[in-house]
Amino acid sequence: MVVHAHPDDESLGSGGTIQHYDRLGVRTVVVICTGGEAGEISDPALATKETLGEVRRRETETATAILGASKLAWLGYRDSGMAGTPENDDERCFHRCDFEEAVGRMVRLIREERPQVMTAYDVNGIYGHPDHVMSHRVAQAAFWAAGDPGRFLDAGPAWRVSKLYEQVNPRSNMERMREWMRAAGIERRRDDESPEEEERRFKERLQRFAVADYCVTTLIDIREFADRKREAVLAHRTQMGPDGRFARMPDDLRRQMWTHERYRLVAGPFAPREHGVEEDFFAGL
Repeated sequence: MVVHAHPDDESLGSGGTIQHYDRLGVRTVVVICTGGEAGEISDPALATKETLGEVRRRETETATAILGASKLAWLGYRDSGMAGTPENDDERCFHRCDFEEAVGRMVRLIREERPQVMTAYDVNGIYGHPDHVMSHRVAQAAFWAAGDPGRFLDAGPAWRVSKLYEQVNPRSNMERMREWMRAAGIERRRDDESPEEEERRFKERLQRFAVADYCVTTLIDIREFADRKREAVLAHRTQMGPDGRFARMPDDLRRQMWTHERYRLVAGPFAPREHGVEEDFFAGL
């Protein structure tokens, strides 16, 4: 079971992992916590502000079919938008939700689907988005609560998930991606930003969101799935217009960047290979 905050996160964050396990015959459930209603609209012909949530649902159905996910499930909350935006004030949004209710919804999904392994975000939600942080909190709490027969009695029989992983972005990977994309002319400075200001902003992001390289416990090799991952990402047409970075990314750069998806084991047995990291979520089970 992979848990994500918004439509398109499943393709960007776990697109290779989902394909990898589909290839191995493993049943994979994708859980999306919000409808993505506060996202962008790359082309006004695709959606309006009022219809964006429904359009993004259809885009996600297309993307997860491309990836080979066995099931797509929705937690049912509204997109909170980026921190400090008006969408944060909407009482329906995910980061303002009743926490116990949200955990109960996730527990019900876990007990219905009975996964052996779960993945979610790290404590910073990869890049600090309020919905990503809430997804982390809800998934972690639900992981433990699902196995407790005294919690959420109306959510079905208790089910103990064997392993929990966090999706992480190590420092070295952030630095490499920045240099590669700048060299390809995809990542540019803001028009009103000096080189010194851009460097300071990047270092702040590293400090806040990157993890030390040694925190990565598990690498899933996705090299053979990079092309289809791109296809799934671009299926989110409202978010990935023809001028966006992923549409403009050269094939050789994409294959250079998308070699592995990186995780940290939070709970469950650790079974590293000779070089000190796992290569399979089910190692040790």
